[in-house]
Amino acid sequence: MHNTATMLIELGAIILALGLLGRLAGRVGFSPIPLYLLAGLAFGHGGILTLQASEEFIAVGAEIGVILLLLMLGLEYSASELVTNLRTQYPSGAVDFVLNAVPGAVAAFILGWGPVAAVALAGVTWISSSGVIAKVLGDLRRLGNRETPVVLGVLVIEDLAMAVYLPILTAVLAGAGLAGGSVTLLIALGTVGAVLYLALRHGRLISRAVSSDNAEMLLLVVLGLTLLVAGLAQELQVSAAVGAFLVGIALSGEVAEGASSLLTPLRDLFAAVFFVFFGLSTDPADIPPVLVPALLLALVTALTKIATGWYAARRAGISGAGRWRAGGTLVARGEFSIVIAGLAVGVEPRIGPLATAYVLILVVVGPLTARWTEPLARKLTGRAKTPAGTERAAPEPAKV
Repeated sequence: MHNTATMLIELGAIILALGLLGRLAGRVGFSPIPLYLLAGLAFGHGGILTLQASEEFIAVGAEIGVILLLLMLGLEYSASELVTNLRTQYPSGAVDFVLNAVPGAVAAFILGWGPVAAVALAGVTWISSSGVIAKVLGDLRRLGNRETPVVLGVLVIEDLAMAVYLPILTAVLAGAGLAGGSVTLLIALGTVGAVLYLALRHGRLISRAVSSDNAEMLLLVVLGLTLLVAGLAQELQVSAAVGAFLVGIALSGEVAEGASSLLTPLRDLFAAVFFVFFGLSTDPADIPPVLVPALLLALVTALTKIATGWYAARRAGISGAGRWRAGGTLVARGEFSIVIAGLAVGVEPRIGPLATAYVLILVVVGPLTARWTEPLARKLTGRAKTPAGTERAAPEPAKV
């Protein structure tokens, strides 16, 4: 009974603190992710106050948080949107991978961490934060800008690439050899292909089977199906997160919209728990030694993301100002960098502190580069400001 009471007190204090931190972040206009990470650092091993009774519960909540993050991401896109983006944006996706994954891999080798850490750190530096970027675009009122579909297209390619990258990372971390890793990759590619095919051909039937006018039934069916598929995916070494992402893609129309609105509060709660758990598992004393590498890596990959957005917008025929805005918007890293680092810390513990410092830097810098990259580039190049309205698209808003 005493342990139960202690756990309830700790959980209540954590959730209340997360709510207050989230409100503070909203007032300041920043993402709450860095505050959640700092809260985890404060209450983890080596922090101000170490949690005892609730740590195991928080670990389970963190795993659910990752699954819900990827499910909600899948619900944002239909299979046809993913296929269209893949066809039109794959050159930008390839440039994004080379410019942003390579610095992470190189940094791991320079630090002497070896090939397994290189695969993980490449993912940490590669993937931008869809959540932070979507919020920034809304805050800056750029949802109707001509460059915004280009930014979203790059994010979609990254999200789809996660369905291939995560199984590879899982196999590498599990110590699978070339044959084992190849089998895992083939299973992952086959699963992604099959789900996209079923969603394109029979998406309405799948959605109809899941659909319910009763909000409670819809929530239970979607959540239960997601956890079941995520568990089966993990058994197949494909990654629970990918399984959840594929469930989201398979659902479309009103079912996806209804499930998204019902699951958003759950996603926000468990995602916050996940960030806290990641902070809990990182010793604050391990961060100062990796602060300089994290700063250098953040600087390099902020510049490479700006170059990625500039290239992608140029391919789409966007003018100079829009190219710089697209580049600055893509800088923020966040939830997926932490997800990848969270998978890798069991094999290479040093990735945790570096990823924490790296994300803390770029989740704060990202909204600033989104706002100031274009004015700074204009000032440096001496070009006149683009007339108002010329960077706007047709009235139809871009989907976030």
